[in-house]
Amino acid sequence: MKIRVVENVLKANDALAQENRQRLDEAAVRTINLMSAPGSGKTTLLEKTIEQLGAERCAVLVGDLQTTRDAERLEKAGAQTIQINTGKGCHLSATEVARGLEELDLDKVEYLFIENVGNMVCPAGFDLGEHQRVALLSIPEGDDKVAKYWTLFQSVDAILLTKMDLLEVLDYDINRVKADLARINTAAPFMEVSSKTGKGMEQWFNWLKNKQD
Repeated sequence: MKIRVVENVLKANDALAQENRQRLDEAAVRTINLMSAPGSGKTTLLEKTIEQLGAERCAVLVGDLQTTRDAERLEKAGAQTIQINTGKGCHLSATEVARGLEELDLDKVEYLFIENVGNMVCPAGFDLGEHQRVALLSIPEGDDKVAKYWTLFQSVDAILLTKMDLLEVLDYDINRVKADLARINTAAPFMEVSSKTGKGMEQWFNWLKNKQD
């Protein structure tokens, strides 16, 4: 019985995710789901990205258990921003995204970023209606995360290694990360970036501008 319940929940989520995607397609809004552990730098990356792409072209749905702190930062950057608090939920659902879309003026934006709840397990299993998925991992997290949380990195369209300005400070084996990715996902581009120094950010911006749905 429990297995059937889980399957029903996932099927319902997937059906609504497809409705979200259709709605976003009709509005010509490209949607990127950002997933990572807490503290990987999603919000700072988005601040820089909004500045580069133009705030008027961007909207953000921010997922957190509590508070509006990240949303406040992104709203200050000028993008349409909706906070989604999940309470005890470890990921956003298609239902929550659908409600968030109701609050956005999709006719005025070209890019929608979904900043998912900080978690390296749960978000990977739920389609939200996005067009692409991006995983972030950061230097301070350690170089074992790809191997430990391979389901997250296996399902994404791009991978960003953030906080590269700390590479020389911390004991981090980037070749180990690349070797793990070579066994899990060879299709997704691997970008080494620092939102603080700007290193590698141009590659990220170009991927956003050039990647076709």
